[in-house]
Amino acid sequence: MKNDYPEKIRSARVYEVAEKTPLEYQPNLSARLNNRIMLKREDTQPVFSFKLRGAYNKMAHLSQEALAKGVIAASAGNHAQGVALAAQKLGCRAVIVMPTTTPQIKVDAVQRRGAEVVLYGDSYSDAYVHALELEKSEGLTFVHPYDDPDVIAGQGTIAMEILDQHPEPIEAIFCCVGGGGLIAGIAAYVKAVRPEIKIIGVEAVDADAMTRSLQKGERVMLDQVGLFADGAAVKQVGVHTFALCQAYVDEMIVVDNDSICAAIKDVFEDTRSILEPAGALATAGIKEYIKRHQLSGKTLIGIASGANMNFDRLRFIAERAEIGEKREAVFAVTIPEEPGAFKAFCRLLGNRSITEFNYRYSDAREAHIFVGIAIHDHEEAIKLIENLKSHGLPAIDLTDNEMAKLHLRHLVGGHAPQAEHEVVYRFEFPEKPGALMNFLDTMGHDWNISLFHYRNHGADFGRVLVGIQVPPQEKQEFDAFLKTLGYPYWEETGNPAYRLFLG
Repeated sequence: MKNDYPEKIRSARVYEVAEKTPLEYQPNLSARLNNRIMLKREDTQPVFSFKLRGAYNKMAHLSQEALAKGVIAASAGNHAQGVALAAQKLGCRAVIVMPTTTPQIKVDAVQRRGAEVVLYGDSYSDAYVHALELEKSEGLTFVHPYDDPDVIAGQGTIAMEILDQHPEPIEAIFCCVGGGGLIAGIAAYVKAVRPEIKIIGVEAVDADAMTRSLQKGERVMLDQVGLFADGAAVKQVGVHTFALCQAYVDEMIVVDNDSICAAIKDVFEDTRSILEPAGALATAGIKEYIKRHQLSGKTLIGIASGANMNFDRLRFIAERAEIGEKREAVFAVTIPEEPGAFKAFCRLLGNRSITEFNYRYSDAREAHIFVGIAIHDHEEAIKLIENLKSHGLPAIDLTDNEMAKLHLRHLVGGHAPQAEHEVVYRFEFPEKPGALMNFLDTMGHDWNISLFHYRNHGADFGRVLVGIQVPPQEKQEFDAFLKTLGYPYWEETGNPAYRLFLG
Protein backbone atom coordinates (compact mmCIF):
# COMPACT_ATOMS: atom_id res chain seq x y z
CA MET A 1 0.00 0.00 0.00
CA LYS A 2 1.10 3.59 -0.63
CA ASN A 3 2.34 5.14 2.59
CA ASP A 4 1.76 8.89 2.65
CA TYR A 5 1.64 9.04 6.44
CA PRO A 6 5.25 10.16 7.06
CA GLU A 7 4.50 13.46 5.32
CA LYS A 8 1.16 13.79 7.13
CA ILE A 9 2.97 13.18 10.43
CA ARG A 10 5.77 15.68 9.74
CA SER A 11 3.20 18.38 8.96
CA ALA A 12 0.81 17.46 11.79
CA ARG A 13 -0.28 20.29 14.06
CA VAL A 14 0.08 18.94 17.56
CA TYR A 15 2.60 21.11 19.37
CA GLU A 16 0.18 23.96 19.99
CA VAL A 17 -1.23 21.75 22.76
CA ALA A 18 1.02 18.70 23.09
CA GLU A 19 4.51 18.50 24.56
CA LYS A 20 7.52 16.57 23.27
CA THR A 21 7.56 13.99 26.02
CA PRO A 22 10.73 12.46 27.47
CA LEU A 23 12.08 9.04 26.48
CA GLU A 24 13.28 7.65 29.81
CA TYR A 25 15.58 4.75 30.64
CA GLN A 26 14.08 2.33 33.20
CA PRO A 27 17.02 1.17 35.37
CA ASN A 28 15.28 -1.33 37.66
CA LEU A 29 13.28 -3.03 34.93
CA SER A 30 16.29 -3.08 32.59
CA ALA A 31 18.46 -4.76 35.22
CA ARG A 32 15.82 -7.38 35.98
CA LEU A 33 15.12 -8.20 32.33
CA ASN A 34 18.73 -7.95 31.11
CA ASN A 35 17.72 -5.58 28.29
CA ARG A 36 17.68 -1.81 27.85
CA ILE A 37 14.07 -0.75 28.53
CA MET A 38 12.93 2.79 27.74
CA LEU A 39 9.52 4.43 28.15
CA LYS A 40 8.03 7.21 26.05
CA ARG A 41 6.26 9.20 28.76
CA GLU A 42 2.98 10.21 27.12
CA ASP A 43 1.45 10.06 30.59
CA THR A 44 3.13 13.44 31.21
CA GLN A 45 1.01 15.28 28.62
CA PRO A 46 -1.33 18.05 29.89
CA VAL A 47 -4.28 15.60 29.81
CA PHE A 48 -2.09 12.68 31.03
CA SER A 49 -2.47 10.81 27.74
CA PHE A 50 -1.33 10.84 24.09
CA LYS A 51 -4.92 11.34 22.86
CA LEU A 52 -4.71 15.13 22.58
CA ARG A 53 -2.25 14.76 19.66
CA GLY A 54 -4.72 13.12 17.29
CA ALA A 55 -7.73 15.10 18.49
CA TYR A 56 -6.02 18.45 18.00
CA ASN A 57 -4.53 17.55 14.61
CA LYS A 58 -7.98 16.52 13.37
CA MET A 59 -9.65 19.68 14.66
CA ALA A 60 -6.86 22.02 13.52
CA HIS A 61 -7.45 20.81 9.95
CA LEU A 62 -11.19 21.61 10.03
CA SER A 63 -12.54 24.57 8.09
CA GLN A 64 -13.49 27.74 9.92
CA GLU A 65 -17.12 27.00 9.07
CA ALA A 66 -16.93 23.54 10.68
CA LEU A 67 -15.16 24.93 13.77
CA ALA A 68 -17.84 27.61 14.11
CA LYS A 69 -20.51 24.91 14.30
CA GLY A 70 -18.52 22.82 16.78
CA VAL A 71 -17.40 19.23 17.24
CA ILE A 72 -18.74 16.14 18.96
CA ALA A 73 -17.09 12.99 20.31
CA ALA A 74 -18.06 9.87 22.23
CA SER A 75 -15.66 8.83 24.95
CA ALA A 76 -15.49 7.83 28.60
CA GLY A 77 -11.89 8.86 29.09
CA ASN A 78 -8.74 10.14 27.45
CA HIS A 79 -10.14 11.02 24.01
CA ALA A 80 -12.82 13.13 25.69
CA GLN A 81 -10.20 15.19 27.50
CA GLY A 82 -8.12 15.54 24.32
CA VAL A 83 -11.09 16.88 22.34
CA ALA A 84 -12.08 19.20 25.18
CA LEU A 85 -8.57 20.66 25.41
CA ALA A 86 -8.33 21.07 21.63
CA ALA A 87 -11.69 22.85 21.54
CA GLN A 88 -10.61 25.12 24.37
CA LYS A 89 -7.45 26.04 22.45
CA LEU A 90 -9.28 26.55 19.13
CA GLY A 91 -12.19 28.40 20.72
CA CYS A 92 -14.92 26.11 19.42
CA ARG A 93 -17.88 24.31 20.94
CA ALA A 94 -17.30 20.70 21.99
CA VAL A 95 -19.97 18.19 22.98
CA ILE A 96 -18.79 14.96 24.58
CA VAL A 97 -21.23 12.06 24.95
CA MET A 98 -20.18 9.85 27.87
CA PRO A 99 -21.85 6.70 29.29
CA THR A 100 -23.84 7.25 32.48
CA THR A 101 -21.39 4.86 34.17
CA THR A 102 -18.43 7.25 33.64
CA PRO A 103 -16.70 8.09 36.96
CA GLN A 104 -17.42 11.64 38.09
CA ILE A 105 -13.69 12.49 38.12
CA LYS A 106 -13.61 12.06 34.33
CA VAL A 107 -16.81 14.03 33.78
CA ASP A 108 -15.41 16.87 35.89
CA ALA A 109 -12.10 16.86 33.98
CA VAL A 110 -13.91 17.29 30.66
CA GLN A 111 -16.25 19.99 31.95
CA ARG A 112 -13.31 21.95 33.40
CA ARG A 113 -12.02 22.30 29.84
CA GLY A 114 -15.27 24.00 28.85
CA ALA A 115 -16.83 21.09 26.97
CA GLU A 116 -20.52 20.16 27.25
CA VAL A 117 -21.04 16.67 28.66
CA VAL A 118 -24.05 14.58 27.66
CA LEU A 119 -24.47 11.42 29.74
CA TYR A 120 -26.18 8.69 27.75
CA GLY A 121 -26.46 4.89 27.92
CA ASP A 122 -24.58 2.27 29.91
CA SER A 123 -21.70 1.69 27.49
CA TYR A 124 -19.42 3.39 24.98
CA SER A 125 -21.46 1.82 22.18
CA ASP A 126 -24.63 3.53 23.44
CA ALA A 127 -22.79 6.85 23.73
CA TYR A 128 -21.31 6.46 20.25
CA VAL A 129 -24.70 5.89 18.59
CA HIS A 130 -26.18 8.90 20.40
CA ALA A 131 -23.20 11.07 19.39
CA LEU A 132 -23.78 10.22 15.72
CA GLU A 133 -27.43 11.25 16.12
CA LEU A 134 -26.42 14.60 17.66
CA GLU A 135 -23.81 15.10 14.92
CA LYS A 136 -26.60 15.12 12.32
CA SER A 137 -29.25 16.98 14.28
CA GLU A 138 -26.94 19.80 15.42
CA GLY A 139 -24.60 20.00 12.42
CA LEU A 140 -21.49 19.12 14.43
CA THR A 141 -18.29 17.44 13.18
CA PHE A 142 -17.57 14.02 14.69
CA VAL A 143 -13.99 13.56 15.97
CA HIS A 144 -13.29 9.84 15.88
CA PRO A 145 -11.05 8.45 18.64
CA TYR A 146 -8.90 6.39 16.25
CA ASP A 147 -10.23 5.66 12.75
CA ASP A 148 -9.40 8.94 11.01
CA PRO A 149 -6.25 9.76 8.94
CA ASP A 150 -5.70 13.08 10.74
CA VAL A 151 -6.08 11.44 14.15
CA ILE A 152 -3.68 8.65 13.12
CA ALA A 153 -1.15 11.21 11.86
CA GLY A 154 -1.35 13.13 15.12
CA GLN A 155 -0.58 10.02 17.15
CA GLY A 156 2.26 9.20 14.73
CA THR A 157 4.22 12.26 15.88
CA ILE A 158 5.23 10.11 18.87
CA ALA A 159 7.29 7.93 16.50
CA MET A 160 8.98 10.98 15.02
CA GLU A 161 10.03 12.10 18.50
CA ILE A 162 11.30 8.64 19.48
CA LEU A 163 13.58 8.34 16.45
CA ASP A 164 14.92 11.87 17.02
CA GLN A 165 15.54 11.13 20.70
CA HIS A 166 17.16 7.73 20.15
CA PRO A 167 19.06 7.45 16.83
CA GLU A 168 20.93 4.37 18.15
CA PRO A 169 19.72 0.82 17.35
CA ILE A 170 16.23 -0.11 18.56
CA GLU A 171 15.02 -3.72 18.55
CA ALA A 172 11.31 -2.98 18.90
CA ILE A 173 8.69 -0.38 19.83
CA PHE A 174 5.66 -1.55 21.83
CA CYS A 175 2.23 0.10 21.67
CA CYS A 176 -1.03 -0.56 23.48
CA VAL A 177 -3.83 -1.31 21.02
CA GLY A 178 -7.50 -0.46 21.36
CA GLY A 179 -8.96 0.80 18.10
CA GLY A 180 -5.47 1.00 16.62
CA GLY A 181 -4.88 4.73 16.09
CA LEU A 182 -1.67 4.89 18.13
CA ILE A 183 0.07 1.83 16.69
CA ALA A 184 -1.08 2.64 13.14
CA GLY A 185 0.51 6.09 13.23
CA ILE A 186 3.71 4.88 14.87
CA ALA A 187 4.07 1.87 12.55
CA ALA A 188 3.47 3.88 9.37
CA TYR A 189 6.20 6.37 10.28
CA VAL A 190 8.79 3.95 11.70
CA LYS A 191 8.57 1.48 8.80
CA ALA A 192 9.16 4.31 6.32
CA VAL A 193 12.17 5.74 8.18
CA ARG A 194 13.70 2.84 10.16
CA PRO A 195 12.13 -0.36 8.72
CA GLU A 196 14.45 -2.63 10.71
CA ILE A 197 12.67 -1.66 13.95
CA LYS A 198 9.92 -4.11 14.89
CA ILE A 199 6.49 -2.74 15.82
CA ILE A 200 4.72 -4.84 18.44
CA GLY A 201 1.10 -4.35 19.49
CA VAL A 202 -0.13 -5.31 22.96
CA GLU A 203 -3.74 -6.04 23.93
CA ALA A 204 -5.57 -7.23 27.03
CA VAL A 205 -6.66 -10.86 26.83
CA ASP A 206 -10.34 -9.92 27.03
CA ALA A 207 -10.09 -7.06 24.48
CA ASP A 208 -7.98 -8.56 21.68
CA ALA A 209 -9.87 -7.30 18.62
CA MET A 210 -6.73 -6.42 16.62
CA THR A 211 -4.99 -9.72 17.36
CA ARG A 212 -8.00 -11.71 16.18
CA SER A 213 -8.54 -9.47 13.18
CA LEU A 214 -4.94 -9.83 11.96
CA GLN A 215 -5.12 -13.60 12.45
CA LYS A 216 -8.33 -13.84 10.42
CA GLY A 217 -7.35 -11.30 7.77
CA GLU A 218 -10.45 -9.18 8.33
CA ARG A 219 -11.90 -6.98 11.05
CA VAL A 220 -13.50 -9.08 13.79
CA MET A 221 -16.31 -7.83 16.03
CA LEU A 222 -15.96 -9.03 19.64
CA ASP A 223 -19.16 -9.98 21.46
CA GLN A 224 -17.95 -8.23 24.59
CA VAL A 225 -14.78 -6.68 25.97
CA GLY A 226 -13.26 -6.58 29.44
CA LEU A 227 -13.10 -3.09 30.86
CA PHE A 228 -10.10 -3.29 33.18
CA ALA A 229 -7.83 -1.72 30.54
CA ASP A 230 -10.73 0.56 29.58
CA GLY A 231 -8.53 2.92 27.56
CA ALA A 232 -7.98 0.07 25.08
CA ALA A 233 -11.33 -1.74 25.29
CA VAL A 234 -12.77 -1.70 21.76
CA LYS A 235 -15.05 -4.32 20.19
CA GLN A 236 -13.91 -3.62 16.62
CA VAL A 237 -10.78 -1.91 15.28
CA GLY A 238 -10.93 0.79 12.63
CA VAL A 239 -10.91 0.38 8.85
CA HIS A 240 -7.89 2.65 8.35
CA THR A 241 -6.05 1.35 11.40
CA PHE A 242 -6.55 -2.30 10.46
CA ALA A 243 -5.13 -1.76 6.96
CA LEU A 244 -2.06 -0.01 8.38
CA CYS A 245 -1.51 -2.71 11.00
CA GLN A 246 -1.80 -5.42 8.34
CA ALA A 247 0.95 -3.68 6.40
CA TYR A 248 3.34 -2.57 9.12
CA VAL A 249 2.85 -4.35 12.48
CA ASP A 250 5.27 -7.25 13.08
CA GLU A 251 3.65 -9.05 16.01
CA MET A 252 0.80 -8.89 18.51
CA ILE A 253 1.03 -9.90 22.16
CA VAL A 254 -1.90 -10.55 24.49
CA VAL A 255 -1.50 -10.19 28.28
CA ASP A 256 -3.82 -10.86 31.23
CA ASN A 257 -4.93 -8.46 33.95
CA ASP A 258 -2.45 -9.77 36.51
CA SER A 259 0.40 -9.03 34.08
CA ILE A 260 -0.95 -5.51 33.57
CA CYS A 261 -1.06 -4.97 37.33
CA ALA A 262 2.54 -6.17 37.62
CA ALA A 263 3.58 -3.77 34.83
CA ILE A 264 1.95 -0.83 36.64
CA LYS A 265 4.06 -1.69 39.66
CA ASP A 266 7.22 -2.05 37.52
CA VAL A 267 6.77 1.44 36.10
CA PHE A 268 6.01 2.87 39.54
CA GLU A 269 9.22 1.43 40.93
CA ASP A 270 11.26 3.18 38.22
CA THR A 271 9.33 6.45 37.83
CA ARG A 272 7.13 6.83 40.95
CA SER A 273 4.28 7.40 38.49
CA ILE A 274 1.12 5.30 38.32
CA LEU A 275 -0.04 4.40 34.83
CA GLU A 276 -3.61 3.46 34.01
CA PRO A 277 -4.04 -0.19 32.95
CA ALA A 278 -4.04 0.63 29.21
CA GLY A 279 -0.99 2.82 29.77
CA ALA A 280 0.95 -0.15 31.17
CA LEU A 281 0.08 -2.57 28.36
CA ALA A 282 3.29 -1.79 26.48
CA THR A 283 5.44 -2.62 29.51
CA ALA A 284 3.55 -5.87 30.08
CA GLY A 285 4.11 -6.68 26.41
CA ILE A 286 7.84 -5.99 26.63
CA LYS A 287 8.18 -8.48 29.47
CA GLU A 288 6.23 -11.16 27.60
CA TYR A 289 8.17 -10.50 24.37
CA ILE A 290 11.54 -10.90 26.12
CA LYS A 291 10.39 -14.22 27.62
CA ARG A 292 8.92 -15.41 24.31
CA HIS A 293 12.04 -14.62 22.25
CA GLN A 294 14.71 -15.13 24.95
CA LEU A 295 16.18 -11.66 24.33
CA SER A 296 19.09 -10.03 26.11
CA GLY A 297 21.08 -6.85 25.53
CA LYS A 298 18.48 -5.26 23.24
CA THR A 299 16.87 -1.79 23.35
CA LEU A 300 13.09 -2.02 23.71
CA ILE A 301 10.84 1.03 23.86
CA GLY A 302 7.31 1.10 25.26
CA ILE A 303 4.71 3.85 25.00
CA ALA A 304 3.44 4.82 28.47
CA SER A 305 0.21 5.94 26.87
CA GLY A 306 -1.78 7.31 29.79
CA ALA A 307 -2.18 7.82 33.52
CA ASN A 308 -5.87 8.58 34.03
CA MET A 309 -6.33 6.04 36.76
CA ASN A 310 -9.47 5.68 38.85
CA PHE A 311 -8.12 5.78 42.41
CA ASP A 312 -10.38 2.97 43.63
CA ARG A 313 -8.66 0.54 41.24
CA LEU A 314 -5.37 0.83 43.12
CA ARG A 315 -6.49 -1.70 45.72
CA PHE A 316 -7.18 -4.34 43.08
CA ILE A 317 -3.91 -3.55 41.26
CA ALA A 318 -1.78 -3.76 44.41
CA GLU A 319 -3.44 -7.05 45.33
CA ARG A 320 -2.78 -8.67 41.97
CA ALA A 321 0.61 -7.16 41.04
CA GLU A 322 2.73 -9.66 42.96
CA ILE A 323 0.80 -12.59 41.48
CA GLY A 324 1.13 -11.10 37.99
CA GLU A 325 4.86 -10.77 38.52
CA LYS A 326 4.99 -14.39 39.80
CA ARG A 327 6.39 -13.02 43.05
CA GLU A 328 3.57 -14.33 45.21
CA ALA A 329 2.20 -17.86 45.35
CA VAL A 330 -1.09 -18.78 46.98
CA PHE A 331 -1.30 -22.27 48.47
CA ALA A 332 -3.79 -24.44 50.32
CA VAL A 333 -1.84 -26.63 52.74
CA THR A 334 -3.16 -29.38 55.03
CA ILE A 335 -1.29 -29.82 58.32
CA PRO A 336 -1.88 -32.14 61.31
CA GLU A 337 -4.06 -30.62 64.04
CA GLU A 338 -1.42 -31.02 66.75
CA PRO A 339 0.89 -28.78 68.79
CA GLY A 340 3.94 -27.57 66.88
CA ALA A 341 2.54 -28.42 63.44
CA PHE A 342 2.19 -24.80 62.34
CA LYS A 343 5.70 -23.96 63.49
CA ALA A 344 7.05 -26.96 61.56
CA PHE A 345 5.18 -25.75 58.46
CA CYS A 346 6.65 -22.25 58.78
CA ARG A 347 10.12 -23.73 59.19
CA LEU A 348 9.72 -25.49 55.82
CA LEU A 349 9.08 -22.10 54.21
CA GLY A 350 12.56 -21.01 55.21
CA ASN A 351 13.19 -17.26 55.17
CA ARG A 352 10.40 -16.52 52.70
CA SER A 353 7.84 -13.89 53.70
CA ILE A 354 4.29 -15.02 54.37
CA THR A 355 2.08 -12.43 52.68
CA GLU A 356 -1.23 -13.85 53.95
CA PHE A 357 -2.32 -16.57 56.34
CA ASN A 358 -5.86 -17.81 56.93
CA TYR A 359 -6.62 -20.75 59.16
CA ARG A 360 -9.88 -22.42 60.26
CA TYR A 361 -10.24 -25.42 62.53
CA SER A 362 -11.43 -28.35 60.44
CA ASP A 363 -11.55 -31.38 62.71
CA ALA A 364 -9.55 -33.12 65.42
CA ARG A 365 -7.15 -34.67 62.89
CA GLU A 366 -6.13 -31.93 60.45
CA ALA A 367 -6.31 -28.23 59.65
CA HIS A 368 -6.41 -26.42 56.30
CA ILE A 369 -4.32 -23.30 55.78
CA PHE A 370 -4.75 -20.67 53.08
CA VAL A 371 -1.38 -18.98 52.70
CA GLY A 372 0.30 -16.41 50.47
CA ILE A 373 4.07 -16.69 50.12
CA ALA A 374 6.59 -14.31 48.56
CA ILE A 375 8.62 -16.06 45.85
CA HIS A 376 11.10 -15.10 43.12
CA ASP A 377 9.53 -17.03 40.24
CA HIS A 378 7.07 -19.81 39.39
CA GLU A 379 9.76 -22.51 39.51
CA GLU A 380 10.34 -21.67 43.16
CA ALA A 381 6.62 -22.26 43.86
CA ILE A 382 6.78 -25.69 42.21
CA LYS A 383 9.81 -26.70 44.29
CA LEU A 384 8.17 -25.43 47.47
CA ILE A 385 5.05 -27.54 46.91
CA GLU A 386 7.22 -30.60 46.26
CA ASN A 387 9.13 -29.94 49.49
CA LEU A 388 5.92 -29.61 51.52
CA LYS A 389 4.53 -32.84 50.09
CA SER A 390 7.78 -34.68 50.81
CA HIS A 391 7.33 -33.72 54.47
CA GLY A 392 3.80 -35.12 54.59
CA LEU A 393 1.98 -31.81 54.09
CA PRO A 394 -0.40 -31.98 51.09
CA ALA A 395 -0.38 -28.67 49.20
CA ILE A 396 -2.34 -27.25 46.27
CA ASP A 397 -1.17 -24.28 44.19
CA LEU A 398 -4.08 -21.80 44.00
CA THR A 399 -2.10 -18.99 42.35
CA ASP A 400 -4.11 -19.26 39.12
CA ASN A 401 -7.40 -20.16 40.80
CA GLU A 402 -9.74 -17.19 40.23
CA MET A 403 -12.22 -18.18 42.93
CA ALA A 404 -9.44 -18.45 45.49
CA LYS A 405 -7.86 -15.10 44.55
CA LEU A 406 -11.09 -13.13 44.20
CA HIS A 407 -13.22 -14.55 47.00
CA LEU A 408 -11.83 -17.25 49.26
CA ARG A 409 -9.01 -15.17 50.70
CA HIS A 410 -11.56 -12.62 51.95
CA LEU A 411 -14.22 -14.93 53.32
CA VAL A 412 -14.76 -15.38 57.04
CA GLY A 413 -16.26 -18.73 58.03
CA GLY A 414 -15.65 -22.27 57.05
CA HIS A 415 -17.34 -25.59 56.55
CA ALA A 416 -21.10 -25.66 57.05
CA PRO A 417 -22.29 -29.27 57.39
CA GLN A 418 -25.83 -28.04 57.90
CA ALA A 419 -25.90 -26.53 54.40
CA GLU A 420 -27.22 -29.65 52.70
CA HIS A 421 -27.14 -30.01 48.92
CA GLU A 422 -25.07 -26.84 48.54
CA VAL A 423 -23.88 -25.91 45.05
CA VAL A 424 -21.50 -23.01 44.49
CA TYR A 425 -21.29 -20.65 41.52
CA ARG A 426 -19.27 -17.61 40.53
CA PHE A 427 -21.07 -14.81 38.68
CA GLU A 428 -19.87 -11.68 36.90
CA PHE A 429 -21.81 -8.54 36.05
CA PRO A 430 -20.76 -5.12 34.68
CA GLU A 431 -19.86 -2.95 37.66
CA LYS A 432 -21.98 0.20 37.90
CA PRO A 433 -24.13 1.90 40.55
CA GLY A 434 -26.93 -0.42 41.63
CA ALA A 435 -25.41 -3.44 39.89
CA LEU A 436 -25.30 -5.61 43.02
CA MET A 437 -28.91 -4.82 43.87
CA ASN A 438 -29.97 -5.70 40.33
CA PHE A 439 -28.13 -9.00 40.67
CA LEU A 440 -29.83 -9.80 43.99
CA ASP A 441 -33.23 -8.96 42.53
CA THR A 442 -32.56 -11.31 39.62
CA MET A 443 -31.45 -14.07 42.00
CA GLY A 444 -34.67 -13.85 44.04
CA HIS A 445 -36.06 -17.43 44.15
CA ASP A 446 -37.25 -20.14 46.48
CA TRP A 447 -33.83 -21.82 46.82
CA ASN A 448 -31.94 -20.90 49.98
CA ILE A 449 -28.69 -18.96 49.59
CA SER A 450 -26.21 -20.51 52.00
CA LEU A 451 -23.07 -18.56 51.02
CA PHE A 452 -22.61 -15.15 49.48
CA HIS A 453 -19.47 -13.14 48.90
CA TYR A 454 -19.14 -9.88 46.98
CA ARG A 455 -16.31 -7.38 47.04
CA ASN A 456 -16.04 -4.22 45.00
CA HIS A 457 -12.48 -4.42 43.68
CA GLY A 458 -12.56 -1.22 41.65
CA ALA A 459 -12.34 -3.54 38.65
CA ASP A 460 -14.36 -3.77 35.45
CA PHE A 461 -16.81 -6.44 36.65
CA GLY A 462 -18.55 -7.13 39.92
CA ARG A 463 -17.74 -10.65 41.05
CA VAL A 464 -19.95 -12.70 43.34
CA LEU A 465 -19.57 -16.16 44.89
CA VAL A 466 -22.91 -17.76 45.81
CA GLY A 467 -23.75 -21.00 47.59
CA ILE A 468 -27.30 -22.26 47.04
CA GLN A 469 -29.04 -25.27 48.54
CA VAL A 470 -30.55 -27.22 45.64
CA PRO A 471 -31.98 -30.71 46.29
CA PRO A 472 -30.87 -33.20 43.60
CA GLN A 473 -34.40 -33.62 42.25
CA GLU A 474 -34.51 -29.86 41.53
CA LYS A 475 -31.11 -29.60 39.82
CA GLN A 476 -32.52 -29.67 36.30
CA GLU A 477 -34.94 -26.87 37.13
CA PHE A 478 -32.09 -24.91 38.73
CA ASP A 479 -29.84 -25.31 35.66
CA ALA A 480 -32.63 -23.91 33.49
CA PHE A 481 -33.04 -20.99 35.89
CA LEU A 482 -29.32 -20.12 35.63
CA LYS A 483 -29.61 -19.75 31.87
CA THR A 484 -32.34 -17.12 32.29
CA LEU A 485 -30.22 -14.83 34.52
CA GLY A 486 -28.22 -13.26 31.69
CA TYR A 487 -24.93 -13.26 33.65
CA PRO A 488 -21.75 -15.23 32.89
CA TYR A 489 -21.35 -17.96 35.52
CA TRP A 490 -19.04 -20.82 36.48
CA GLU A 491 -19.86 -23.71 38.78
CA GLU A 492 -17.29 -24.04 41.58
CA THR A 493 -18.85 -26.87 43.60
CA GLY A 494 -15.97 -29.18 42.64
CA ASN A 495 -13.27 -26.55 43.16
CA PRO A 496 -10.66 -27.93 45.59
CA ALA A 497 -10.40 -24.54 47.30
CA TYR A 498 -14.13 -24.66 48.10
CA ARG A 499 -13.99 -28.28 49.27
CA LEU A 500 -11.08 -27.62 51.64
CA PHE A 501 -12.34 -24.44 53.28
CA LEU A 502 -16.09 -24.09 52.84
CA GLY A 503 -17.76 -27.25 51.58
